[in-house]
Amino acid sequence: MATNTELQIALKEAGRLVHGGRFLVIGSQSLLGTFSHDELPEEATASLEFDVAVFGDIDSQSADRIDGALGEWSGFHDAHGFYVQGVDVGTAVLPAGWQDRVTRVLVLEAPDVEAVCLDPHDTCAAKLARNEQRDRVFVRALVGAGLIDPSLLAARVSAIPEDRLEAARKRVVLAFVRSLEPR
Repeated sequence: MATNTELQIALKEAGRLVHGGRFLVIGSQSLLGTFSHDELPEEATASLEFDVAVFGDIDSQSADRIDGALGEWSGFHDAHGFYVQGVDVGTAVLPAGWQDRVTRVLVLEAPDVEAVCLDPHDTCAAKLARNEQRDRVFVRALVGAGLIDPSLLAARVSAIPEDRLEAARKRVVLAFVRSLEPR
């Protein structure tokens, strides 16, 4: 189970590798920017992977450095039981305006690191854009725990630009989200 302490470690170590900077946490562990791991259902914290992007990493050198030192099968992974995946900011398929809804994370032991996590509804919209079963399980658990509002999630999915999520897939995703609304 991923924890808020592990988020701190992931961001501190990523910052050490790229000498500070501004980071975006995407994927399921971005929920730890809003919630304590104790509040989250098990399905929301099961991943061992923290997806971390460096703002301004045009050539992906920082992402590659993070992957090499902190990624899957690294010594860091062996030592900590989780790993950090370096990704690009554009990796996630996100609703318009996501930048205005991020949550700032204070990285306690790394004052030169600025970090933000996606809003939980934006995270769920991005997960559902992939349209994979594991992402549906993730979102269903969050809705069931009362942490995600299906109506707001439907609005966020609708706000994903069509050049990032084609209309046919968007209809499928919206049908799933509507199935989560209370009857």
